[in-house]
Amino acid sequence: MNFMKSGFIYSDDNKRYHTLNYHLRHKFGTKVMKIALNAGFTCPNIDGTKGYGGCTYCSDLGSGDFAGNEDKSISEQFDDIVSMMHNKWHDGKYIAYFQAHTNTYAPVSVLKDRFEGVLKKDGVVGISIATRADCIDDDVLEYLCNLNKRTYLTVELGLQTIFDKTGERINRCHTYAEFLEGYNRLYERGINICVHLIDGLPGETKEMMIESAKAVAKLHPYCVKLHLLHILKGTKMAQEYQKGEIKLLTRDEYVDIIVSQLRHFAPETVIQRLTGDGGRDTLVGPLWSLKKFEVLNAIDKAMEKNNYYQGDLFKK
Repeated sequence: MNFMKSGFIYSDDNKRYHTLNYHLRHKFGTKVMKIALNAGFTCPNIDGTKGYGGCTYCSDLGSGDFAGNEDKSISEQFDDIVSMMHNKWHDGKYIAYFQAHTNTYAPVSVLKDRFEGVLKKDGVVGISIATRADCIDDDVLEYLCNLNKRTYLTVELGLQTIFDKTGERINRCHTYAEFLEGYNRLYERGINICVHLIDGLPGETKEMMIESAKAVAKLHPYCVKLHLLHILKGTKMAQEYQKGEIKLLTRDEYVDIIVSQLRHFAPETVIQRLTGDGGRDTLVGPLWSLKKFEVLNAIDKAMEKNNYYQGDLFKK
């Protein structure tokens, strides 16, 4: 592996993995902020098409707990969040991030109504669309190809695990084979894909989590998000946890798993996230995850101590 003497090849600080911040700064020449929006979509495992209740870890906000206020228009959500972000960053560009629920689960006419306006906002350089691989029909795929020609597009696919048994346990309502079909349809058309994985899902061992990462690494995705399972109040998983049916990872266990997973991803794959989000008022556990920077620092220290880098075990 051809690493720079100063460290990892895709880093200009102490990171030994390819961060989203590094990638976007080098691509656009400035700070780029993702503006998380709630477009009011639902999911096929909520409305009865494939199931009811949604994934057992999801709150009513469908993984959009930190997205904009659904009661406001997309434009109002965007302006509100940008205004808040400017308290910390005074300059930069934006990516409109449609985060909550399944954001291609609607007719193309509805998608255009949600997406097109925000692309005209000052400073917007791209759009990121979170969805499921089984919710990209031919019309949607054609529209995504069109978007891809006009802006910096990333389609985020929630996989969570390659193991169908786990998928059934969490009410995911789609298989790994279905994921691969949807992934390949996007990949073959040159659309940037970000794959989500969750570590700590019920019944999974460290070896299973690493196998999921290795399988996704072989697909050579543009980006990945590695999430910690966090249990939120009001979810079915919170009920299971209270009954003692779920064991949460310790911080040391999580750090060990993440470091092992990072070593299998190609160096050029962008690591968009290494932690999961849970609000202080809604998080049941693990509570150590609230100290996000301590977790990230522990990952950095473990990689440095062992002289590990992202991709040092990657095999093409």
